[in-house]
Amino acid sequence: MDNEIELIMLSSLEHYSYCPRQCALIHAEQVFDENIYTLRGRAAHERVDEGVATTENDVRVERSLPLWSKRLGLVGKADVVEFRNGDLPYPVEYKHGPRRRKEHDELQLCAQALCLEEMLGQQVPKGAIFHHSSRRRREVVFAQVLRAKVEVAVKEIRKILSAEKLPPAANDARCKNCSLYESCLPSTAENGRLKAIGKELFEAKE
Repeated sequence: MDNEIELIMLSSLEHYSYCPRQCALIHAEQVFDENIYTLRGRAAHERVDEGVATTENDVRVERSLPLWSKRLGLVGKADVVEFRNGDLPYPVEYKHGPRRRKEHDELQLCAQALCLEEMLGQQVPKGAIFHHSSRRRREVVFAQVLRAKVEVAVKEIRKILSAEKLPPAANDARCKNCSLYESCLPSTAENGRLKAIGKELFEAKE
C-alpha cells in the first residue's frame, strides 16, 4: 500500500452514511459522546468483543477478527466471521435495536467483505446484520451496486478527513438520536452557515 494513503476505520463508513458531519467529528476531531443508543450498541457487542473463536454446528466462528484492505486503505475488525461450506467467509455485524433495513449498516458490512476478499483471496458473496433486540438476522447480498457505493464512500471519507473544516450540519430528523448532538449543535451550526452565505450574497451585490 502506498504510504501516503491514510488508513481509515471500517466504522467510519457507517458514520459517513448516517451523517458526514458525524463522521468528521468522530474520526477527524476525535469527538465521541455516549447516549442511550451507543450504550445499547455497546451492550450488544459485549460477547463478540471477547475475541473468542468457537465451533457451532460445524461452523467455525471467529469474533473480533482484525480486518484490513491495502487497496482501499481500510482497517478495523469484524464482530463475527463465520466460516461455513468449505470455509466460505460470512461476516456478521451486530447492531442494537429491532430488525430493519439500514444502508448505513450494509455499507460497513460490505466493506468488511471487501477486506476479507483481499485478505483471503476468495469471494465473499453475502453476510448478515444481527439485530440484538429482535434476535434476528437480516441477510445482505454484496451486489455490485453496494460494492461501488463502498468505493465511493471511502474516497469521500478520505476527503472529509483531510479537509480543514467540518461538513455542514444536517439539522434534520437524524439529529435527535445522535450522541454528538451537544458537540455538533446542528441548529447553531446551520444558522451560522446560512448567515455566512447571506453575508456573501449581500457583499456580492454591493
